[in-house]
Amino acid sequence: MLRLFLALLALAAFSVSLALPLKTQAAAVSQEPKQETKQETKPEAKPEVKQNGKDTKFTAEQVVESVILIYGTRPGLDQIRKYGVERGRITRTNTEGNTEESEYERRFVRGENLDKDKIRLDQKLPTMEYSLIFGDGKLWGLINGAAFTPRQDATASFISQHHHSLDSLLRYKECGSTITLAGRDQQKGLDLFMIDLVDKDNRKTRFYISARSLRVLWLEYEEGNPGGVPVKYQRKFLDYRVVQQTLVPYRTLLVEDGRQSQESRVLTITYGVKVSDSVFQRPEG
Repeated sequence: MLRLFLALLALAAFSVSLALPLKTQAAAVSQEPKQETKQETKPEAKPEVKQNGKDTKFTAEQVVESVILIYGTRPGLDQIRKYGVERGRITRTNTEGNTEESEYERRFVRGENLDKDKIRLDQKLPTMEYSLIFGDGKLWGLINGAAFTPRQDATASFISQHHHSLDSLLRYKECGSTITLAGRDQQKGLDLFMIDLVDKDNRKTRFYISARSLRVLWLEYEEGNPGGVPVKYQRKFLDYRVVQQTLVPYRTLLVEDGRQSQESRVLTITYGVKVSDSVFQRPEG
């Protein structure tokens, strides 16, 4: 409850700072004494009002650190989300418009940074079941008790989604990434901060953050084969809920070049459930 109270307090303080320039300037205008003179007078200059504090100067670090506080604070996220088990459903849509649904279970152990995370993603499709296991920065698969090497595109997709993620922003310091404030934007009535993040491997992600709630609404990035046409990806985060004093989106959409290719829905998620190292180990032989 204390973390939630501090997060709400931070959001209130941030919102007040957005509106402060407007109030301060209005007060200054109302208190300015009128001067009478017989000399030639110039037309009075109209005060420049800064609407909704949009001209207020914030740094990238101020914005992102406020976001981290809203999501559960850096110590809180590190402690509460050290271990976790997430279950849900994934709907994939191919280029012909056909859909395929699968159930998934994601078990993870949080590392010092994204490369040192351990993740096991078990997927159950209508025709098969298999697992993808990530550890030590590498990905391998498991099917019918036997290890296999995933296809190159499957590996690239998994690694990409891991590094172009909410966690890449919430853990930017731990990952040694750099952040810059790309500016403010208005889209569909939303007042947004745009934060550009570049990680140590020069992967670039732009985050669109609500200036009102400080929640990440979506992120964008480009990827493609060397020499080929890059694909524009957009990941939208919806249906935010509070889970063990941290903020979690329960619905995520992945859009590729304007076409929705995947929808993920969280059914249950529990943090603090210790996950055995054995589930991340390759079978012998």
